[in-house]
Amino acid sequence: MNALQFQNNLLSIQENMMNFALLLTSNHHDAEDLMQETVLKVLDNKDKFVDNSNFKGWVLTVMRNIFINNYHKIIRTQVVIDQIPDFDGLDIIDEFGLETSEYFFQLQELSDAINKLDDELKIPLSMHLSGYKYAEIAKNLKIPLGTVKSRIFFARRELQKELSEFSI
Repeated sequence: MNALQFQNNLLSIQENMMNFALLLTSNHHDAEDLMQETVLKVLDNKDKFVDNSNFKGWVLTVMRNIFINNYHKIIRTQVVIDQIPDFDGLDIIDEFGLETSEYFFQLQELSDAINKLDDELKIPLSMHLSGYKYAEIAKNLKIPLGTVKSRIFFARRELQKELSEFSI
């Protein structure tokens, strides 16, 4: 396929690309960004496309992979400690010992233990800790609901082993 045919094929599936990007992102602005990133990636890698294969499928696979990679970057940059509410000024802090340096060291240990988990366990657990429901995690990661529940269970079990000396 020559360069002009390649570009024409890419232009002819723009509507399909936008629909798929919207399905993945659920946000028009993010879908446009994903489309732009996909078009750049496809054009940079046009030599990797095999003639007589499904062009649209290849492009949408590139888009899906970019979306997944971007999603994983976001998950890796989230820190569990950031999810803890600000307890300044509450009288109950002294009662529970939350002002102690020991508490903050325990939080750091927890965060480190979560970051040591395999992505297969860490990503669903991090999403759950961020407030996602099991069904939302399953939908976003495109895995069965039972798998999400199992992975979160195994992640918790790993953390319990890793943090057995703490009483948090």
